[in-house]
Amino acid sequence: MIPQHDDDHRDASGSAAAETVTAPDGQGAHPHAHHHRHHHGHGHGHGHSHGAGEHGTEPDWEALADHLERQAELDLPVLESAAAWLRDITGGHEVTRLLDLGAGPGVATVALAHAFPAAEAVAVDSADGLLARARDRAAAAGLGGRLTTRSAELPDGVPALGTADLVWTSNVVHHIGDQHAALDTFAGVLRPGGVLAVRERGLPTRNLPRDIGLGRPGLQARIDAAQEDAFDAMRAELPGSVRAVEDWPGMLAAAGLTPTGSRTFLTDLPAPLDPPARAYVRTRLERAREALSDTLSTEDLTTLDTLLDDASPEGVTRRADVFHLTAFTVHTAVRT
Repeated sequence: MIPQHDDDHRDASGSAAAETVTAPDGQGAHPHAHHHRHHHGHGHGHGHSHGAGEHGTEPDWEALADHLERQAELDLPVLESAAAWLRDITGGHEVTRLLDLGAGPGVATVALAHAFPAAEAVAVDSADGLLARARDRAAAAGLGGRLTTRSAELPDGVPALGTADLVWTSNVVHHIGDQHAALDTFAGVLRPGGVLAVRERGLPTRNLPRDIGLGRPGLQARIDAAQEDAFDAMRAELPGSVRAVEDWPGMLAAAGLTPTGSRTFLTDLPAPLDPPARAYVRTRLERAREALSDTLSTEDLTTLDTLLDDASPEGVTRRADVFHLTAFTVHTAVRT
């Protein structure tokens, strides 16, 4: 996903609200991998960074497993905050089973399992290697008996998964051609009183100052613009692609649910970053360099080459001004 600005965040009562959570130093960054046939999955970068520029083709998400897991671990503090908010949203409704659709390496699944200790947590993905990581993570967290994995294509495989009190999906719907139909399918497995939580879009990720002393200032803004065009190309080339107004509460209502609020969660890791966060930023820029090589100017590509040079003091692995600032939005609705 490539995040966009969204200034209208509503709390569970429907009033405007936004939540910011500052992650401590040394923690930080997303999204996960999400896999399905039309498709995907995270780091995200939109939250996952679309290695777009490949014009509609999808990356090998299993090959990106380390990057996706690192991104989700950077986002872990805010994923835990989002899970706690969902616990408040569900209120008095007992959650005994939850589905994480497009779970990738299972970072969010584990956070949800901790937030809902009475629930069976099911990590769903089509990438077996990522599901293996989810199982390892669950075992390390002492959740091996309560967190299970299921291999399924999204959205077609969802009805066979059975019903749930909570369905979480992160940066998956925008990889499905007919987003309205996907939400209809996801809503269809909710039990009465169950909640569907859809993580989609947010704010553009920032890792560098506007002027980094190399090339023309505003590099990241130009990358954002190029990735947004590539995102549109990806959407247009999906099988059965249908254009939709991305009013997520409205789309959830159209799926027969009652919207219960939207909230934005901020990951703020100031400079200087620790090595894992720097490694994530480097991979993110490397993917942009590869995907947008035919789109960005020669000057911007040269700047990226310098930033990716580990031997250069101006490279992202050595410079002191690299930070990580990003936000994602979760939209929720209940089956009444």
